[in-house]
Amino acid sequence: MRLSPLSNPNTPPCEPDETLTLAQDLFSLVSDQVLSIILSNLTKPQQICSSLVCKRWLKINGGLVKTLRLKDWDFLESGRLGYRFPNLVDVDIVQACIISPRNSGICLSDKFVSIHVNSFVSDEGYFWKPEFLNPRVIDRGVKILAQGCPDLRKVVLLGASEEGLISIANECLALQELELCSCTDLDLKGLAGFRNLQILKLVGSVNGLYGSVVTDIGLTILAQGCPRLLKLELVGCEGSYDGIKAIGQCCQMLEELTFCDHNLEGGWLAALSYCVNLKTLKFQSCKFIDPNPGPDEYLGSCPTLEELHLERCRLRDKQGLGALFFVCKSVKELVFEDCWGLDNNSFSTASICRRVVSLCLEGCSLLTMDGFEPVVLSWKELKRLKVVSCNNIKDSAMTPELATLFSLLKELKWCPDSKSILSSGLEGTEVWQKGGRSFKI
Repeated sequence: MRLSPLSNPNTPPCEPDETLTLAQDLFSLVSDQVLSIILSNLTKPQQICSSLVCKRWLKINGGLVKTLRLKDWDFLESGRLGYRFPNLVDVDIVQACIISPRNSGICLSDKFVSIHVNSFVSDEGYFWKPEFLNPRVIDRGVKILAQGCPDLRKVVLLGASEEGLISIANECLALQELELCSCTDLDLKGLAGFRNLQILKLVGSVNGLYGSVVTDIGLTILAQGCPRLLKLELVGCEGSYDGIKAIGQCCQMLEELTFCDHNLEGGWLAALSYCVNLKTLKFQSCKFIDPNPGPDEYLGSCPTLEELHLERCRLRDKQGLGALFFVCKSVKELVFEDCWGLDNNSFSTASICRRVVSLCLEGCSLLTMDGFEPVVLSWKELKRLKVVSCNNIKDSAMTPELATLFSLLKELKWCPDSKSILSSGLEGTEVWQKGGRSFKI
């Protein structure tokens, strides 16, 4: 864009106020669309600074914000959220729903939320007991959020009742991902109004934060209200065979299912066979898999399952772990990360999975070469192997058969004992010897 000179070279220089006015007039010639493209290329700190230039730039910068974690509930109730950020697609209001002191120097961090707390010790032994906004207040705020941001694709709610969920469902027709924290069975009735919901995370109970109960009743309501789900994550939920069976029968499109710190009753594993299109199954921070899985002939299987992930789980129960492998015997990718209790006997039950193509072992310190080698050699289709920080798997115990298998793999990452690798790499450098050199890692 070519502009004529603003001043003649022969004229005296402008005063500071006149220069500022000329600069403002220059930007007034740029359309909002062009200015939005320019501001979108700035870094986050630069965008914050540029929003202080004028009201026009403030409004344009607000339109560039797509994701927001709300911390001030009054900002939502005043109606300014939708006006200030009209193009939001991802909003998290959990932190704003928890009443916490702003001047406290103590911060409680969890994988779900991070908030400031008081140094008060209750009779039950908790140094702080969380307080939440009244459910009616939360529902009113959720309604304001839905009306002000109708283009939402993802929203994270805490303590919202059926009325609040209905408000989101009626206004945000394009919503695809929903996370509900501290909800009960009857609250889940509002899920029936979501037409395009594909990803759902349900957080029932979290130790030290909130202890809502989600049972088979809630899981059945969920299944009937969300038949088009593709991904489902259940955190701290109770239930049994009936609830998981209802999910499998109603959510025929479900491809990924995650259990985190579950409290399901014994025998629930047999219900996984109803998830006919399940491709990925994950267990995270679970104290057990299934305390009473029952006979193998009643377990069934998941023929379409491709991935099985076990992360930070307790795997001392050989019966429950063996039943899980029986249900998932067609799995192609196995992942164990920081699982406590995975010893030779427990890992031997994985030999029933004959189609394993990829194995990842990380932080499984009880497993030795005696338990590792027979299982790995039984997998004739194995192509990828990763073993990290499994200190009892020693290179000195490797056999020629295992070495031959390693030479045929497409991908291999082998560092089970980091200490032995480091010491071998420092051989001859006199490090770790008395009077030798030292360094910091």
